[in-house]
Amino acid sequence: MPVFTRLAATGIVATLALAGASPSHAQDYPSRPIRVIVPYSAGGGADNAARVIAQRLGTALRTQVVIDNRPGASGMIGAQAVAQAAPDGYTVLYDASTYAVNPALRKMPFDPDKDLVPVSLAITVPNILVVHPDAPYKSFKEFVDYARQHPGKVSYASYGAGSPAHLVGELLKNQAGIDMLHVPYKGGAPALADVMGGQVNAYFANAASGLSYVQSGRLKALAVTSAKRMAALPDTPTIAENGFKNFEVLEWNGFFLPKGTPAAVVDRLAKEVKAAVQDPDTRAKLNKLGLDTVGSTPAEFASFIQGETRRWKDLATANKITVE
Repeated sequence: MPVFTRLAATGIVATLALAGASPSHAQDYPSRPIRVIVPYSAGGGADNAARVIAQRLGTALRTQVVIDNRPGASGMIGAQAVAQAAPDGYTVLYDASTYAVNPALRKMPFDPDKDLVPVSLAITVPNILVVHPDAPYKSFKEFVDYARQHPGKVSYASYGAGSPAHLVGELLKNQAGIDMLHVPYKGGAPALADVMGGQVNAYFANAASGLSYVQSGRLKALAVTSAKRMAALPDTPTIAENGFKNFEVLEWNGFFLPKGTPAAVVDRLAKEVKAAVQDPDTRAKLNKLGLDTVGSTPAEFASFIQGETRRWKDLATANKITVE
């Protein structure tokens, strides 16, 4: 057989072998422990939810699912580590809402669109507009009216410039036509503490962190940012109910894999995530944290990410929001 013919035949055999590798790899997946990188500190909302889901995933996949916290740079350090990992399904990113905010506000060391693949939207959680129980405004309408009557005098906290808690405040400023003072903190805990202490007027608290303070009476809930009322706060109206149509802001967590991961592996992990968050025991644990379970397809999650990123880019441009 001529050399060229032998080489061509060898190439065809290799191509066929590779073509069959992906389904086989997916069928055998996983064959070793999976590392889930959470780009935030241990003990935070994303970390707590990730550990609940990881426990159920490990059981379903019959392997160990290890949580690896890589906090820093608004989640970009951990996300970059996954973007640079081997695309084999064994290094997974569990990120949060900041994933869709970062491209609008920050220079990134990687390209989310080119370097990562959305797998599944795992959970969502509304924000709760909380104030001190003795505040002069007892309803959302009274709060907005007070802010209009005292431009620049009403302050609202966030857990950092460019955080979802900051951006939802900016969104309200636009839609309500009010001027509020943004006070950034280094985390949600000190922000909550200063609202309870009266040092700052309001805070859009993640339900996972703020719900217990409302239920204990240490904070008063004026409104929630979800489209429907929260089951845990049935007497607290939505902002949309107060005349601000389509005002829905949800913080979220979801899974991502490095670009180039075989589609069959992406689909397998998405299927298992959906099954995990819909498992009654797992769902009950997440609901107790104030979280709503979702479990989406990769295509649905990709579309969701595109919409969120576009929304925050438009808001950052309109309000001239920048971060150092």
